[in-house]
Amino acid sequence: MNHLKFFIIFLLTIYTVNSQDQRTIEILQAGKSIRNSLEYPGANILQRDNNLRVILFHDGAKIESDLSYYYFNENSFKANGQVNFNQGDSLVLTSDYLEYDGTSKKAFAYGNVKLTRPDMKLETDTLYLDRIKNIAFYNSKGRIIDNDNILESNSGTYYMGPKKYIFKSNVTIENPEYNVNSEELEYFTETNHTYFNAKTLITGIDYSILCKNGFYDTNNQKGYFRDDAIINYDGKIINGDSIFFENEKSYASASYNIKINDTINKSIITGHYGEIFKEKDSAIITRNALAVNIIKNDSLYIHSDTITITGADEKKILKGYYDVRILKSDVRGLSDSIHFNQETGLIKLLKKPKSSKFIKSLTDEEKNKLNPVIWFGKNQITGDKIFLKSNVVSEELDSLIIRGNVFMSQKDSLIDGRFNQIKGEKLDGYFNDGSLDNVYIVKNGTLLYYMYSDDAEFIGMNKTLASSILIKFLNNEISEVSFYKTPDGNVISENKIILNEMKLPGFIWREIEKPNNVRDLFSEEDKKLEIVEIE
Repeated sequence: MNHLKFFIIFLLTIYTVNSQDQRTIEILQAGKSIRNSLEYPGANILQRDNNLRVILFHDGAKIESDLSYYYFNENSFKANGQVNFNQGDSLVLTSDYLEYDGTSKKAFAYGNVKLTRPDMKLETDTLYLDRIKNIAFYNSKGRIIDNDNILESNSGTYYMGPKKYIFKSNVTIENPEYNVNSEELEYFTETNHTYFNAKTLITGIDYSILCKNGFYDTNNQKGYFRDDAIINYDGKIINGDSIFFENEKSYASASYNIKINDTINKSIITGHYGEIFKEKDSAIITRNALAVNIIKNDSLYIHSDTITITGADEKKILKGYYDVRILKSDVRGLSDSIHFNQETGLIKLLKKPKSSKFIKSLTDEEKNKLNPVIWFGKNQITGDKIFLKSNVVSEELDSLIIRGNVFMSQKDSLIDGRFNQIKGEKLDGYFNDGSLDNVYIVKNGTLLYYMYSDDAEFIGMNKTLASSILIKFLNNEISEVSFYKTPDGNVISENKIILNEMKLPGFIWREIEKPNNVRDLFSEEDKKLEIVEIE
């Protein structure tokens, strides 16, 4: 007998626990109740009567409707007619129709569905609600209104705990200051933070961002973008494996294989790290920086460790620092730094500043080794400061100015190991159709030149000192030399040439340093550079 009592108590306990877990749907109010066992077997048909609506209750949720089919044995119902599913202050769901299972706590709403929470409002045609997992899902076009943002997509899942949406298929965000188009993104309604998981386009007032992966703070219009990320920033197109952008500060930075395409100024800059400050009209690119300027169907390549761009459009100033190398079809060059004013067409090639004490300790050859150098055809020219001037209309080289320790060298065209050489303190040169036409050297001018007859017979070595020297060129080779103001020199025959006198003091042939293609612009150290990714 005691065993039987214990078994009955055990069954009642299980029933009570199951009832508490499942929590049977309660009927709080109805205008009237009828049964129609033929058409709706097992259902209590609860109807509205005048202002007395049907009200059901389940596990903290109150459901109002005009008509409900309540299935007690299945712990479920189907409601229609201005259905209102109210879960306290946390959730309000309205629809034309609602089906609800009290055991699984899942609801299916359709027809003018509106889901409202304190932080947002969702509108769609059909919605699935899982109260156990706190998830709402729709696969028909949905529209979310969240503060200043309006979000739309063909499919979406809302996670009520973290207050997060995952949108898929034709996702859009509309805001007075920007628009977002994506194939898949995650959106947090409390913080308005967005994470992209597929191809996405963000369009602001003066910028657009394209990426496949990234993060965007819609409140502050700033974010981090990866996977073929591209920013069009007021006419400057920035590519990079990873990009950071902050609209309020007018700032963008990029790393890993970056490229900045300035469509207005016809220039492209590449490197491995770059920053752009739009309000200041400036940019800085470091780590294998390379600038390419399109000049009259030709390209001027400028490489250095660091490149900066400043100034308004069409008045840009490019500066390069440390191990500068330039390459163009008609000129090559090396220097420690470069200054290029695109408005005036002036390029300055400068050496690294050194103390006078250090300079005095060097030989003439060591001093010239520190100087910037340029090559025009077969001509090598060095000096303390080198200025190249282009005609801004024709975009062709117009003039060459060198100040301090001018040294021009050219290989002898007939005998290997011999070099024509010219020294002086100042050089002024001029171009014709992009080729060096003539140069004028003044102050302490010295020329060492190998002379030949018309039939290529060696005449002798001309070594002359003069206050000024004029050299004319034909096809980038010396064709005529003129001396001014009492020159002093003579022609030395072959058998009287002394080996030590075949080179002027300071002569150094730097052809091994000459860049002949774009790859030569990068040193071996450049090619080994390790890049740190933006986090």
